[in-house]
Amino acid sequence: MKPKSNNTDSTNGTDTPRPSVNREIHLASRPVGEPEPANFALVETEIPEPAEGQILVRNTWMSVDPYMRGRMNDDASYIVPFAIGAVLEGHAVGEVVASRSAEVAVGATVSHFAGWREYAVIDGAEATVLDVSATRPQDHLGALGQVGFTAYLAVAEVAPVRPGDVVFVSGAAGAVGSLAGQIARNLGASRVIGSAGGPEKGRILTEVFGFDAAIDYRAGSIAEQLAEAAPEGIDVYVDNVGGEHLEAAIGAMRMHGRAAIVGMISGYNATEPVPGPSNLYDLVLRQLTLKGLLVVDHYDKFPAYLTQATKWLADGSLHTRETIVHGIDRAPEAFLGMLHGANTGKMLVRL
Repeated sequence: MKPKSNNTDSTNGTDTPRPSVNREIHLASRPVGEPEPANFALVETEIPEPAEGQILVRNTWMSVDPYMRGRMNDDASYIVPFAIGAVLEGHAVGEVVASRSAEVAVGATVSHFAGWREYAVIDGAEATVLDVSATRPQDHLGALGQVGFTAYLAVAEVAPVRPGDVVFVSGAAGAVGSLAGQIARNLGASRVIGSAGGPEKGRILTEVFGFDAAIDYRAGSIAEQLAEAAPEGIDVYVDNVGGEHLEAAIGAMRMHGRAAIVGMISGYNATEPVPGPSNLYDLVLRQLTLKGLLVVDHYDKFPAYLTQATKWLADGSLHTRETIVHGIDRAPEAFLGMLHGANTGKMLVRL
């Protein structure tokens, strides 16, 4: 059913008529190897009406994240694959423009999982009402959302940083990596080293995010650069990349070193099995621990993290950067760019 003519968008405090067309990004085909624009389709639909207990949200920000690449494949995983011909999904923030939920009022700012579209109808119980009196809405897709929570879990729970530790982070200029290094410092790390692509990102790591040293993985051997940056070895590694980074980190770890395996983006587009590190026996010799991290298993800790992270943002001990692409039609461009490291900090789409 088409929206009634008297529906209004209250997000700007005026009676602005709501558009009659909703735009969404659908999965047009499954990629083989590297995704390309042809794998996505921009589709126009009618703006749906909320049923009892539901809300209609005008999305204002949406997130694109590396894990979405895996969902483009028809493989078994911890989360169901995207369906061909259906709208994609992911974290988003928006404003409620119509509500049939007693818990969520029109005008509220909410976060939810129905991104990749301009308007979304969701159950009121599936939306989180955000307090944006002292924070920006987009912060809840970055430092105050799953990205920041993942970074925190990596260095506080999975590979816990102890006072005096030397920490190495790959993908350090990205959304999770940039926060993981800073949180490690807040937890007592004595030295934080990050890997990123190119001298400009390296400068941002040290001058903006407060890393002690930056490795340019494009400039030469990661193992050699890491040995120079941490001549006595590392205690904790946060892995967002895999491949050569993981092998170098294992080789640099001191006795009882710990690694949080968050992601391995270097192999996400591989069409053949990706070779593992050649130095895995170092795990035995130095009694190392490598542990995978899925944020979905830790949501009970999120409220405490949110309180702490809000304080860190307020006191300046946590800095953020964003790369923003404008318009739902450019969401695939943002996603593909993120896979190639086009972002510094969080890649966001402004709707």
